[in-house]
Amino acid sequence: MTNINPDTDGPEATPSAPRIAASGTISDRTPVENSTEISSHEAAQQWQQVVAILRRDLGEATYQNWLCIIGCDRIEGGCALLTAPSRFKRDWITAHLGDQMLKAWGAVNSQVLRLDILARETSPAAGAGNVPLGGANSGNSAAVSSGFAQAQPAAIIRSEIQADPRNGQYGRLGAPLDPRFTFEDFVVGKSNEFASAAARRVAESDTPPFNPLFLHGGVGLGKTHLMHAIAHAIRARRPERTVLYLSAEKFMYQFIKALRDKDTMPFKEALRSVDVLMVDDVQFIGGKGSTQEEFFHTFNALIDHQKQLIISADRSPSDLDGIEERIRSRLGWGLVADIHPTDYELRLGILQGKAEIARRQIPDIEIAEPVLEFLAHRINSNVRDVEGALTRVIAFATLVRRPITVDMAREVLQDLLRASERRITIDEIQRKAAEYFNIRLADMLSARRARAVARPRQVAMYLAKQLTARSLPEIGRKFGGRDHTTVIHAVRRIEQLRESDNALNEDVEKLQRLLQG
Repeated sequence: MTNINPDTDGPEATPSAPRIAASGTISDRTPVENSTEISSHEAAQQWQQVVAILRRDLGEATYQNWLCIIGCDRIEGGCALLTAPSRFKRDWITAHLGDQMLKAWGAVNSQVLRLDILARETSPAAGAGNVPLGGANSGNSAAVSSGFAQAQPAAIIRSEIQADPRNGQYGRLGAPLDPRFTFEDFVVGKSNEFASAAARRVAESDTPPFNPLFLHGGVGLGKTHLMHAIAHAIRARRPERTVLYLSAEKFMYQFIKALRDKDTMPFKEALRSVDVLMVDDVQFIGGKGSTQEEFFHTFNALIDHQKQLIISADRSPSDLDGIEERIRSRLGWGLVADIHPTDYELRLGILQGKAEIARRQIPDIEIAEPVLEFLAHRINSNVRDVEGALTRVIAFATLVRRPITVDMAREVLQDLLRASERRITIDEIQRKAAEYFNIRLADMLSARRARAVARPRQVAMYLAKQLTARSLPEIGRKFGGRDHTTVIHAVRRIEQLRESDNALNEDVEKLQRLLQG
C-alpha cells in the first residue's frame, strides 16, 4: 500500500512499499548522504535498462503509452531525475507506476533511492507541482528541477507532440489526410459558399472564431473535403499546432478498445491535448450511450481550454437522431453551416476543374464542353457521383482509344443515368411537395391559381427541372398538360424568390433534401 504524506519534511521509510509524494517524488529507502553524481549519459543508459525490465514485466501497452515518453536527465544524491511531457502524465505515472519503477531501478543501480518526476511543460516557478516535497535532499532536487525546466522550454514539448496525427500517440487515433482535399481544389458555389467561408475563417484564425464549427449536408457534398482543407491550411500556417482528424466511428472504436483494455487515460489525454479536434459524421454515435458520454466530456474540456472543435454530420444538430439533448445543444453553440445539394452551375464548375486536371495529366485527351454540360445536367445526385462519372468516361476513352463525345458518355454511363432517373421522378416530386405544403396531390395538376396552390406547384416544377432529366415540355405535360413556357416562368420565379425570400428558400432546400435523401 503506498503512503501519501506531503506534509512531512522527509520520507518515512516503510518496508512494504515505496513512498510517493503528491509532487511526483518517489522514495523508498533512507538516502545515502555521500552518493556521487552520475552523468546524464550514464543516467540515460541506466534508464534504458530500467525501461527494458518494466517493458518485460508490465507489457507492451504500458510501454507504448507511458514508459516511452519518460526521459532521465541525471542521477544526483541518490535521486534519479525523470521527466514526463505534462503534469497529467506525470501524476498518472507517479500514482500507477511509481512502485514498479523504483523497484526496477534498484535492480540496476542500488544507489538510486528516490525518483523525482518533473513535468516538462512548466517550471517550478509556475507552480509547486514540480518541486519535490519529501526527502532529505529535497532542496537539492528543487535546484535540479529549476535548472532542468529552464533548459526544456514549452516549445520542446510541443515539438515532441507532433503536429501530424500520423505520428506518435495521434497515429493510433487519427486518420490520414487526403492531399487532394485543399481549399484550392474546392469549387465554391451558391450551395456551399457559406460553409467554405466559415472553414477558411477557422483555418486562418489563431483562436476559435466560432466553437464548434458544425458542417452538415448530404452525402458527397464536400463536408470531409472542407475538414481536410482546414487541417492542411492550419499545418501550413502554424506547423506547431496539433490537429487531430478522425471519424465518429473511429472515435467510438478507439474508446471501446480503451475500455476493453482498461486503459482509457491515454485515450482521454490524447484527445484533450490537441489544438484542433475534427470529428467527421458524428451522427454515427447516435444511440451509443457510453461513447456519447465520453464525447460530451471531451467536447467540454476542449471548449473550456479554447481549443477548436470542428464537427460534421449529415443533418443539423437539432435533427440528429439518438443524440442526447445536452450534446445537440452544445453542437449548436458555435456556427452551424449547411452545405446544400449541388446545382447545375456548381456541378459544371467542378467538372471543368477536373477536366483541366485531366488535360494536364493526359496531354492528348480532349473533353468538349457539351460533354461536361451533359454530365452536369444528367448526374445530379452529389459531387462524388459527378466526379466518378467523368473519371469513367476518361478511363474508357484512354483504354479503348475513342474520342469523348456525348453519345460515348451516354453509352458508358448507362447504369448511372438510369439510377439517377429512377431515384427522383416528377411524380415523387409532386407527391412530396403536396405533403410538405399540405395541399392535395390533385391540386398540382389542376387549373387553380390561388397562391396557396400556385406557389407549391411552381416549387414542384422548379425541382422537376433541377432534379430530373426531363425536358420542359415533358414537365409541363406532367403538371396537367401545361405549356413549356409556364414551366420556364415557374422556374425563373422560384429562382428570383430564393434570392429575396429566406422562408421560401428554406422550404425549397428542405424539399430537395427530402427528395435526395
